[in-house]
Formats: sequence, structure tokens, C-alpha cells
Amino acid sequence: MNQHASEKSAPPSVGSDASGIETLLNRNLPEVFGEGDPARRRAAIAELYTEDCVLYVPPGIFAGHDALDKFAGDLRATHPHYVYEHHGAPQVLHNSGRLAWGSGPKGEAPQYTGVDFIIVRDGKIAALYVYLDSPPT
Repeated sequence: MNQHASEKSAPPSVGSDASGIETLLNRNLPEVFGEGDPARRRAAIAELYTEDCVLYVPPGIFAGHDALDKFAGDLRATHPHYVYEHHGAPQVLHNSGRLAWGSGPKGEAPQYTGVDFIIVRDGKIAALYVYLDSPPT
């Protein structure tokens, strides 16, 4: 059943844990994709992602903690001195959120940028879609 917007209708994120979704978005980049220590990265994945999580990135689809960890570790190894910086604040809608970001050497302009879009289930990331504005150089 569709509801039409009116002065009496609830905002789109009523009932969602907006601050929890924002926290997941804010932690994901530095603690998973920006983390060089495999043990800390793996601990963050266990804390932030569902067991059956799915990562959708331009190179393919990766399912589960092991695949996510391998992808993030391999990516980190290609640019170990890059950092991820948020571009703006996270946006939350129902059980999803998005965050724009850039990556490059600390203190320099980003070498590439993108947007992360997540679907959250039971307080954890169930799916992460990574949209790149330009591929990493």
C-alpha cells in the first residue's frame, strides 16, 4: 500500500536506527577498507557486517566475511598509504544509507572518489554497493 506525502505522514526514516546506520557508514571506510592490520580489519568486519553479507563492487560480487576481508586486504595492499575521507555527512533512509568519500595520500586531493550505499539488517551491514566516480589509479 502506497502512502502519499502529506503534513500528517511520517518522515521516511521513522522506525529506522538512523544513528546506528550513520555509525556503520562512518566506521566502514577507515576500519575495513582503510585498515592495514589484518586482525583489526577482520574484527571490524565481524562487528559491522552480517555473516552472509554481500559486497557489490565494479570487479564483481563477494559474499561473506572471508571474501570481504580478502577483497579489502587486497585493495589496501595496492594503495597502503591512501586514506579514506568522507565527503559530506551520511544520509539514512529506512534500512539503508549512503556516504560519499574520496581516497588518496593523506593531506592531498583524492585520487578517486565514490559513494557507498548500504543495506542494514539487524544493526549490521548486509549489503554494500560501491559506486566509483573514477577507477583507482
